[in-house]
Amino acid sequence: MTAPAGPADGSAVVSALREALGDAVVTTSARLEAVRADKSGHRSASRPLAIVDARSVEDVQATMRIATSTRTPVVTRGAGTGLAGAAMAGAGEIVLSTLMMDRVLEIDEDDLLAVVQPGILNGVFNDLLADRGLWFAPDPASRAISTVGGNIATGAGGLLCAKYGVTRDAVLGLTVVLADGRVIRTGHRSVKGVTGLDLTALMVGSEGLLGVVVEAIVRIRRRVAGTVATVACFFPDAASAARASSAITAAGVQPAVMELMDAASLRAVDALLGTSMGGAGAAHLVVQTDGPAAGEEAAAALDIVRSLGGTAELTTDLTEGERLLAVRRAMHPAMERLGTALIEDVSVPRSALPAMFAAIAEIEERFGITIPTVAHAGDGNLHPNFVVEGDSVPPHIWDAADALFTAALTLGGTLTGEHGIGVLKRRWLADELGDDQVELQRGVKAVFDPLGILNPGKVFDPLVVA
Repeated sequence: MTAPAGPADGSAVVSALREALGDAVVTTSARLEAVRADKSGHRSASRPLAIVDARSVEDVQATMRIATSTRTPVVTRGAGTGLAGAAMAGAGEIVLSTLMMDRVLEIDEDDLLAVVQPGILNGVFNDLLADRGLWFAPDPASRAISTVGGNIATGAGGLLCAKYGVTRDAVLGLTVVLADGRVIRTGHRSVKGVTGLDLTALMVGSEGLLGVVVEAIVRIRRRVAGTVATVACFFPDAASAARASSAITAAGVQPAVMELMDAASLRAVDALLGTSMGGAGAAHLVVQTDGPAAGEEAAAALDIVRSLGGTAELTTDLTEGERLLAVRRAMHPAMERLGTALIEDVSVPRSALPAMFAAIAEIEERFGITIPTVAHAGDGNLHPNFVVEGDSVPPHIWDAADALFTAALTLGGTLTGEHGIGVLKRRWLADELGDDQVELQRGVKAVFDPLGILNPGKVFDPLVVA
């Protein structure tokens, strides 16, 4: 079956939107151009019909009712920081922006939960919580510029997820506007709850395919008391650093953060920040522990690193610890300076991390390219980067990516740990899931979105079950 076509007269759709929503409907060239792309390095072929700057649940409902009645595709978009092309919009589509829905509706310190709108930035939310000695654990490197709604849509992770979990672990319940404008509330405010199928977990990471998240009940935490210890380690190569990270977790140490940067990524960040991290060794591993056992765990990690041939220093200075993490967080802007960066996102079992780095080195040699790679080493999530000139990706880069994904799957891993599938990886979806599971997932989408108007062509190929 083919994807649903947009209406014959797009101007009629825009008129209907304006009649219902007034100045919330935007059709200026600059805005329409901006939503053709996200941070993935890809761009749609043409502009969408209009952008709706939703300010309320009612605005979202009105938009979806018009979209359903006119069979017009809708792309939900937050800050546009996604790395898989899931929020790009093109011809005949409405962009439903949730950026203006950016309030914290409730902070419950007794039950350690908050109710937020999707447009609030992760970093802003955490700043508000910090004033109360609280924090929201999901910690993507893009936290200063990405929204909580976007984090939910992609199932974002981050630096702290090895110890404190990914976004799915932090979401208790959601308010969702369905394709036809109906509102459902999933989940609960209680710690436990197993009534019916877990639609909250299904919505997290669904990339705008099933509905529009308009509110979220999220877990928050009290700030961790005690020491924060950071171990800065250098190794002759990335595989050696990966072996050390695997040994640290195998020894029972539970770092809050364990991040690995290879030589190429260090050089890129040095060029951006004016630092000299790349001069100390070919690969860098930073291990940060927190809580009452932080000092003991950091000392154990230090011993493991040195026993495996690495050099390392331990500090309990918070400023120095944050400086080391800032180097890691600078990876994406460092790649952008080099060209168009395809930031990939494979995950493997933590024990397979050294083998995955070895596979990346083999792929680099086979295709004659450099693949700067960083990793959330504490949970086996790697971000290999393919850097190209311009917007066109040469065939040999796609061939190298294919080899990379095949290697991750062979090692028992997955195509994406936190960025999502979007348009970038849909061609490999069946390689991981198999044809039968892909069809089952298409069927799930069809239940929520029988007309196929929600983010068509993303995750699955452009054919949508209707």
